[in-house]
Amino acid sequence: MLVSALLTSVGINSGLCVLFFILYSILRKQPSNYEVYIPRLLADGNSKRRTGFNLERLIPSPGWVKRAWKLSEDDLLSTSGLDALVFMRVITFSLRVFLFAGVIGIFVLLPVNCTGDQLNNIDFADLTNNSLDLFTISNLESGSKRLWAHFSAVYLVTAFVCYLLYYEYKYITAKRIAYFHSTKPQPHQFTILVRSIPVSAGSSVSESVERFFLEYHPFTYLSHMVVHRTSKLQSLIKDAKKLYKRLTHLQSDPNQQKYRHIGLFGHKVDLVDHYGKKLEDIEENLRLERSEVSLAAEEVGAAFVSFKTRYGAAVAFHMQQSTNPTQWVTEQAPEPHDVYWPFFSSSFMKRWLSKIVVIVACIFLTILFLIPVLVVQGLTNLNQLEIWFPFLKSILTITFISQVITGYLPSLILQLFLKIVPPIMEFLSTIQGYICHSDIEKSACNKVLWFTIWNIFFATVFSGSVLYQVSIILEPKNIPARLAVAVPAQASFFIAYVVTSGWTSTSSELFRIIPFICSLIRRPFSCCSDEEFEVPAIPYHRDLPRILFFGLLGITYFFLAPLILPFLLVYLCLAYVIYRNQFLNVYAPKYETAGKFWPIVHNSMIFSLVLMQAIAVGIFTLKKLSLASTLVFPLPVLTLLFNEYCRKRFLPNFIAYPAEVLIKRDREDGNDPTMEEFYDNLVTAYQDPAMLPIQFSPNVDSLNRPLILAAEV
Repeated sequence: MLVSALLTSVGINSGLCVLFFILYSILRKQPSNYEVYIPRLLADGNSKRRTGFNLERLIPSPGWVKRAWKLSEDDLLSTSGLDALVFMRVITFSLRVFLFAGVIGIFVLLPVNCTGDQLNNIDFADLTNNSLDLFTISNLESGSKRLWAHFSAVYLVTAFVCYLLYYEYKYITAKRIAYFHSTKPQPHQFTILVRSIPVSAGSSVSESVERFFLEYHPFTYLSHMVVHRTSKLQSLIKDAKKLYKRLTHLQSDPNQQKYRHIGLFGHKVDLVDHYGKKLEDIEENLRLERSEVSLAAEEVGAAFVSFKTRYGAAVAFHMQQSTNPTQWVTEQAPEPHDVYWPFFSSSFMKRWLSKIVVIVACIFLTILFLIPVLVVQGLTNLNQLEIWFPFLKSILTITFISQVITGYLPSLILQLFLKIVPPIMEFLSTIQGYICHSDIEKSACNKVLWFTIWNIFFATVFSGSVLYQVSIILEPKNIPARLAVAVPAQASFFIAYVVTSGWTSTSSELFRIIPFICSLIRRPFSCCSDEEFEVPAIPYHRDLPRILFFGLLGITYFFLAPLILPFLLVYLCLAYVIYRNQFLNVYAPKYETAGKFWPIVHNSMIFSLVLMQAIAVGIFTLKKLSLASTLVFPLPVLTLLFNEYCRKRFLPNFIAYPAEVLIKRDREDGNDPTMEEFYDNLVTAYQDPAMLPIQFSPNVDSLNRPLILAAEV
């Protein structure tokens, strides 16, 4: 790729970013767009819809940038929770790493690369027509003493990243413990989930659970709640809510048609009366279905078991309950509102099989995704594109068209295909047997991350057949040498990818294109402007893998192609401001894992370091600097030893809280007069929402009375 193609890509994406910022600054001020751009403030009552024309609304202003920048860490923690704090710490961590690497890369390594003459001398008079490869390590001749600068940079950045990783792990661990001490007693702290419950003949699941825990945990056992099959109930409740919305829409809008023919030749009916009768039928079906679900035959072999102390729950969670480890399987209970009720597999074998199915599906999706990757690789090679499509030969000779196709279009196509990956991975995680939304999202986050690393990094670097990529894994001794050849050759593509995918995706996150379009479509059909709306939660499984993948690109390419670092720093600065604004105005936490996403971040950074070191070994071997390649060999060993130390030192605190913390909190609760009320509520905290009592209003004409009295449902 030429510098001119990169400049074209930078120009296009810079223009898009500026356009998004201007449009956002104007659209966020319009009252009709409050639900898109400040839904959290609207739901919290901190912002009210303003009526009447105001010229100030049409003038873009940067005031939101100042408010986002001034948001303190304590404010972020109190309003959005520890998960949001960890997410922002990932961005600040990456900024520190690439500021340090940027100083070395731009002021030391880049000038060193430019002085090489392995490819061609750089023509500074015609800089735009130079190849980006001239600014990479490929421009240094074999055996050059200048390569020792890159060797030193590898050691310095590795040491700096490991120091920051240790500091962040320690800091977030302390925050996690402090967050636990600062919160009020929560139901999930006293509760575990028990699955694969054996049931003897003539008894129910509930009876088996109570008998077992009264016998083996008599002093700490409090109560239990057996899980039932409620899919039919959930479907009926969903239908009831749809009918309620139709009724409110009919009765609130006087222009709505109140009468309609039922069927092709049916008679004309009053729609309000018609929907009211359908609601009565659903109410009767709900009563019948609930009575059936309450029977022992509809019990799932799983139950939430609550204890009188946190320590008692922890003991039951960590200890194997049965001589058969596939029975009485325990796991930590999530927060009650975090439970994913639609999927409760009671069988150990079913959960094991579902994981195998998901693994096979992920492999199939990975192979299928190679098709757009190969198309993208064809776009980066104009000669190959002319062979595939001869009729484009005359068009491709136009300079601007060729620059857009090689510098902008490939990354854009990959970005569009990647949009569908997070929802697919989230769906696969839901059928894997996880019983809470947070575990589903953490699993999806891991899947999206490694899918992105393999399909965007390795599939692009080794842009050959699937068999060729598999052969690389089967011959691990040759991996460094092959990486040394393939990775620098794709430097220009990944620089353009950072500009296209990073800058544009972050700016579009601010503009919220899809929610804005959906709002425009729904607006004519909305019955009133004050109807309830749902405040969104940040999709960690979509945004966190993107940041970590750019971290991998930065760590991998900082000594190969330092030119990538300024573009990464621009992306991270945009992300820092934009996501703070989104946490302040848009996203509200739906659950809290207390920082459990950080181990994913740590593992990703360790993998990036080891990958960078493997490439360094191959590069120095390829450049015939054997001493340097030999001296790099201890580096991955030291990095993995550091990772093992962190696993032993910090990871256990992210799996469960230590006994001294639990016992200390339990002793504090002994003097709390509100604990009796908490225990009373704990008994029913994990009741399936579909099992809660529901009553329809007998007067369907009244809009002042709620249709569903149980708002929790």
